[in-house]
This record gives sequence, C-alpha cells and structure tokens, in this order.
Amino acid sequence: MKVESPVEDGGVEEGKGAEVTGPGHVYDKGVKYLTERGLAVLPDKYVLPPHERPRPKERDSSPRRSGHGMRLPMVDFQELQGPNRRRVVESIAEACEKHGFFQVVNHGIPTEVLSDMIDMSTGFFEQPFEERARYMSPDMFSPVRYGTSMNQNNDTVLCWRDFLKITCPPTISEGSFRHWPSSPADFRKSVARYAMETKHMFLVLMEAILEGLLIRHKPNKQGQGPGADNIRDVRNRSEFDNVMEMFRGGSQLMVMNCYPPCPQPNLTLGMSPHSDYGFLTLLLQDNVEGLQLHHEEKWVTVHPVPGSFSVNVGDHLEIFSNGRYRSVLHRVLANHTKSRVSVVSIHSFPFDATVRPWAELVDEANPSLYRDTSFACFMDYISSSEPKRKNFLESRKLPS
Repeated sequence: MKVESPVEDGGVEEGKGAEVTGPGHVYDKGVKYLTERGLAVLPDKYVLPPHERPRPKERDSSPRRSGHGMRLPMVDFQELQGPNRRRVVESIAEACEKHGFFQVVNHGIPTEVLSDMIDMSTGFFEQPFEERARYMSPDMFSPVRYGTSMNQNNDTVLCWRDFLKITCPPTISEGSFRHWPSSPADFRKSVARYAMETKHMFLVLMEAILEGLLIRHKPNKQGQGPGADNIRDVRNRSEFDNVMEMFRGGSQLMVMNCYPPCPQPNLTLGMSPHSDYGFLTLLLQDNVEGLQLHHEEKWVTVHPVPGSFSVNVGDHLEIFSNGRYRSVLHRVLANHTKSRVSVVSIHSFPFDATVRPWAELVDEANPSLYRDTSFACFMDYISSSEPKRKNFLESRKLPS
C-alpha cells in the first residue's frame, strides 16, 4: 500500500521543528499530517496483523445490535462530601475491584472549563503543521511533546493517533507554564485551570480510595478492616496522611489526543490495548465513541456521558493495592468519518518516588506481590521495548 498524497517520503518541512524531527519518514509527522494531504489508503506501517485488528462485531457499539456497549458504574462526586460518603466510598471500592473503571458525575467542575479544554485541544490540532511541529521531539522525557502513535521509534505498527503531552507541576503558577504552547489564544490559561480542577478531583477520589482499601482490605485477626464504624478514624491515620501528602506533591501528565478520520479503520486502532502507568487516569472525551475496555473476556464500548469523567485504575494503584484493584486493558477504535478528541490526566506519586505495595495492606499472610517501581523504571522499559498490553506491569510481579 502507498500513501496517496503529494508529500515526499523523506525529509522534514522547514521550520522550527525540523531540527528535532530529523530526516525520518513522513509518518513521523503524524496521522493528522497524512489526512490533511488527502490520504486515501492506509499505509502498511499502520496495518495491524489480522489477529490484532478489531473484529466487526466489536466495532458495532450499538447495544441492541452487538451487546458490546456498556455504561460504567456511576459515582456521584458531590455525595463524597455529604452524609452518604460511606456508601460512595464502598461503591468506588467495588468499581475498582470489579471493573477498574468508573464514571464520575456531579463533579462540580464548571461546564465552560470542560468545553474550553476540548476546544483548545481541537484548536491545537487544527493549526498548520508548522505550528504543531514546534513541539515535536524524539525525547520521551520532554515536558512538552507533540508526537504520534505510542512510541514511534519502537512500535512495529503505528497507532492512528497524534498527541500533545504536557507535564504539569504540582503547583501551577504563571511561570510554570511558560513553555506550554501559546497558541491557540488562551491555551495556557484554559489548560492551567483544567489541570488544577482535575488535580483536586484526583485528590478527593484518592482519599476515598485509600479509605476503601483500609476498610475492606486491611488485614487483622478478625478479618474486618479498621474503622468499619467510623471512617474518620481511618482518615486520621498518620500513614494515610503521608500518602495523601505524596499525592498532593505528585505528578500529573496531561495528554491531549487527536484521532482523525481513518480511511480503513478496520485495519488499525487509535490506541492498541494497554493499561496506564499511574494511580488514576481521568478521561474527558467529546461525544464521539471510541474508547473500549476489556471486560469479562470481551471488548466493550464505553458510551460517553456528556459532562462526566471516565476514571480508570492504573498500574501504580494495582501495585499499591497489592493486586486488590486491577488496572484494566483498554483501547481506542479508529473512525472512518469523524475526528475524535480526548484529554487524559494521569496522576501518580512524584516522578522520583518509589511505588510499592502499601505497608498497611501487607503482612505475613498477605506478602508483597510486586517489585518496587518508579517512573524511571517505566520510561526505561518503554524506551527499550514495544509497550503492549500490561507487559510492563507483568515485569514488576514477584514470582508466586
């Protein structure tokens, strides 16, 4: 197969991004670049082996026709602040155990903050290639990076996705985002506010998740978690407070994803099956379906709920919970007619911190099941290996 477009196979367009992209193939410029030039046939570099392609029945998201659509467990964020907190804490714990995903509604983030974030993401990707290319870099540690696929240097088959990754400091101030894109207008202001709002949501959710872990899973002689009658006793634990302090000073990666219309979506994926590296991922998406999670041995489409967030357990939370909560495989379908935009906010401990099973959940009868890990371990792994499914997390498991 060949690219049916007027671009050349080699070289990089002149401009500010030329020196960082190098003399690579046209595919290094991203799928948005290809579609802007009238791509009509999917290049071989994006064609998955037959056994990895989405099956026709998995692509049909209509529950009536396929049975493969689902709505995630719903969490009412406002109720975490009220008299029903205990019930909501336990519902989050159940969602983390059984699904690894849940949907957050009534989160209190103003509608205009969400719409501005989608608009700014869309606006960034709609800029001329020369403007986007200013942020292209092969350096996976770059704090602001525009790229394509998962890891275009190592992936055997590229994904049908472009992304803009931004590393957010624990405390956002005007000086901290001077390296962020300044275009479209108000980009920095909108992204900064969104980052602060999602960081607050993450902290509230993790406080509830820690409570749930202690109540349901902390081992003791009676087989009951502490604080069963008084959650506030759990929340006052010094170890609990230490972990929350790590989260307050923790890492936040913002990734804006663009999935342009694909000429042959049955042959590729927007993102291949994977799990996320952090504790929690908060997903904001437009109204175009595409996200699928692996649930009960089949791929199911997650229907977007306007104004809500999809939240999923990451690898670090699986390690921290000592396997009680599982990060779940998910993927993104390509679309033939519509462009899709999503924003993920990935949260964890500080980049230089170590993640290990929480001491509160480990004893002689419940030994640690995972090796210590860190962001550096993760980056070393994906820099040298093609990331697939949950292979990084599998590499951190201790022999049983």
